[in-house]
Formats: sequence, structure tokens, C-alpha cells
Amino acid sequence: MGVLDFIKGELIEIIEWTDDSRDTLSYRWPDDDKEIKNGAQLIVRESQLVQFVAAGQYADLFGPGKHTLKTENIPVLSTISGWKYGFDSPFKCDVYYLNTRLFTGNKWGTANPVMMRDADFGMVRLRAFGTYDFRIIEAPKFLKEVAGTDQNFRLDEFADTMRSRLISVFSQALATAKIPALDVAMRYSELGEALLPLVNSVMSEKYGIEITTFVVENVSVPPEVEQAIDKRASMGAVGNLNDFVKYQMAHGMGQGGEGAAAAAAPAQMAVGFAMAQELARSMAAGQAAPSAATPPPIPAVAAAAAVAPAAGLEVLTPEQAAQAMGVSVEDVMVAIDAGDLKARKIGSATRIAKSALEAFLRGE
Repeated sequence: MGVLDFIKGELIEIIEWTDDSRDTLSYRWPDDDKEIKNGAQLIVRESQLVQFVAAGQYADLFGPGKHTLKTENIPVLSTISGWKYGFDSPFKCDVYYLNTRLFTGNKWGTANPVMMRDADFGMVRLRAFGTYDFRIIEAPKFLKEVAGTDQNFRLDEFADTMRSRLISVFSQALATAKIPALDVAMRYSELGEALLPLVNSVMSEKYGIEITTFVVENVSVPPEVEQAIDKRASMGAVGNLNDFVKYQMAHGMGQGGEGAAAAAAPAQMAVGFAMAQELARSMAAGQAAPSAATPPPIPAVAAAAAVAPAAGLEVLTPEQAAQAMGVSVEDVMVAIDAGDLKARKIGSATRIAKSALEAFLRGE
């Protein structure tokens, strides 16, 4: 081998990289301490960027295409190396390839509960997890803050590196948005879209990546928040209680037997509202409200049930009972659930149910 062949063997004439791993974010091209020939060819494929680093400083950046490395098209590198009057000799430089395609379906999650301040519940601890998509948009910043000088920086390393940073950004964005804890837990499908601009701006500025999609798949909240959510959902599910009682009674009468017995529950609820009406009248007349130990007189309730076939059972809806007693509908429902408003079984449950049904259907 001649001297020229030896020198030629120590020079790099073509620089290119094909990624067949599908999970490599950055790749330091192996030069084996060889120098790059002046006029060498640099090949950058679609979804790739090439960052030159000389003497520890970020130099020229190349996008997709075929580039001839000369002093004219590497101005930053020329300035760093002090080539003021042209340069024809080989040069030494680190070459980093970066994958700029979209990396989808990356998982994130809170290892520990995230603290947030809520107007209704005070300080609330919540856990959340989901997925996000990202791409590299600023090569120097990504290499400096995330990948470093790693020769082959892969997606699993990125996930480990960014997990705590992403959760920190998520917590900060959640605090900035001031979203109520109930909305966080009930509408988390919309939460990711709402927080995306806040999360993305920080990730782009700090780490040189763009978060294109940020999805919150689930949020776990403390028990007291869960109970509040269940209560709100239950009230929405009941809807018009008057129509619900009519349906239950009619359904039970149609079945007969056990169905009629099942209809006794709405009938007892109706009598309970009659008791509430009696209670409201006594309060309006200035009488003392009966306690749990001394329930309203049986004759008043019995009379209401006895005249039902002729005059119709006098029934209060939850709204009417609440208006009569000067309380909210929720308080009436809570009183019924707690057993504060109860009806005693008087006569045949089937007869009571039938009488109450007839009264409802007559609109009385």
C-alpha cells in the first residue's frame, strides 16, 4: 500500500446512516478517530437531521439532502476552527444523526400522587397516566439536555430520562390551569387537549422536542372526591323522580304477584311525601316538628290512603316537598335515603300502589 492509499484510508469521504431500529432518537456516527476529507459527501435522509459538534461546540446543522462538506457551506465550523483564508486539509468533527419522525404511543404516569389546590376540596392528591406523541425539533437543545454524548440514544432511555420531567411539567400545567378536581376526574378525556399547549411550550423550550398529542387516560382521586362524583352522577341519573315513580308503579301492577309487592316501595315513597306534607303543614301552623321517636299521627296518613280511591292520594313531588319545607331537593332526597321520611305499611301494598297509580294518572 502506498502512502497516498494509506492517507486515503484514514480519510472519511462519505457520511450516511440508515436507521433500521425504529426506536433510535440520536446516533453519533462512528469515525474511528478518522478525519473528514474536505469535499466529503454528507447524506441526510428524510426524517433526519445532522448536527456537527467541533471542540465541544455545536456547529453546522444539515437537513435532508446530499451535501458537499466545504468551507463555504460549513460557516460555523469554519469560524470555530479559525479557517479565515480557506481550508483544504481534512478536519476532525463529531457527527450526530437525529431522527425527526413522530414517535407515538409513549406512556407517562405519576409514580407518586400529584398535589393540586382545589377551591372545593383544598389540597388534593391525584394520580394520572396516559400517552403522548413527540418529535425532535431542535437538535442542539435535544443533544445538550436529553441525549448528551450517547452514541446510540434509544426510546427506552428517553422514557426513563423524561418521565420525571414530564410529570413535573404536567403538575405545573395543572396548577396553572386551575381546573377543579371534579372536572379533572370526570372530564379527563378533554384534560389532555386542554393542557397540551402548556405542556408543549415547556417541553419545546427546555428539551427541544414537540409534544404533538397529550392524552390523559385515567385519573385517580381521593375517596371524598369520588363520593362527590357519584352523588352528582346519581342525581343526574334519577332525572324526573315523579315520572320514575309512575313508571315503577305501573310496571309493578302489570307484573302482579311479586311485581305488585315490588310496587309497594314507590307507594311507600308516595305516602312518605304525604307525611312530608303533613310535617310542612304542622310547621306552618307553628307546631313543633315531630321527632324520629314520635312519628306523625297514623290517622293522618291512614286517612290519606283510605280516601285515595275516591279523592286520589295527595302526593308531593321532591320539588314540592322541598318548596313546602323551605329546603333543597337534595336535602329531601337525603332525608328519604337516611330514613327520616318513612311511610308505614297500611293495608294491602297492592291496594295502595293501585290507588296511588290511579291518582297519578288522573293528574291529581
